[in-house]
Amino acid sequence: MAAGWEQRLHELVAARGPALVGYAYLLCGDRREAEDLVQDALVKTFTRARSGTDLENLEAYVRRAVLTTYLDGFRRRRRWAAVRHLAGEEEHDPGPEGAVGDRLAVRQALGSLSSRERACVVLRYYADMTVPRIADELSLAEGTVKRYLSDAVRRLEAELGPLRMTPVDAGGEDHATNVRLISSRRAR
Repeated sequence: MAAGWEQRLHELVAARGPALVGYAYLLCGDRREAEDLVQDALVKTFTRARSGTDLENLEAYVRRAVLTTYLDGFRRRRRWAAVRHLAGEEEHDPGPEGAVGDRLAVRQALGSLSSRERACVVLRYYADMTVPRIADELSLAEGTVKRYLSDAVRRLEAELGPLRMTPVDAGGEDHATNVRLISSRRAR
């Protein structure tokens, strides 16, 4: 039986690993923390025997575990953010200069949101979930989700300018640009 779960784990990580890390990255805003979230979610998912579960369902379990772990660990992440600078400098990914500025602006703007607002934005514009589905995932009322989305978009627009948000597939390599938050200042 051990070979069964190991094979399913290997298939899931090979097929959807980058997308899972991208999803976690959008929630937390830090590549290393995103990888840790996915690792924790994989452990939580595969510690319970789920025989006969197909790859798509396993990914859904892992995504749910990533979201739950992110929301549960919000205070821990805030404490770490206060002392992270003592551990060393953040790595910088090389890339085109124009995209770097936009990516950093989006990262900073997402960082200004509360954990619930950020989770709602990621689920709506990255995971392409409907408001009722987000409400179900987060155990919130639909009106509460709408309020979080409205407040989040208003805060993002205050930092980035007017936005047009479109969901994009999570399979790409550069996860920071998978949710396209395009401000009007880019068109100038």
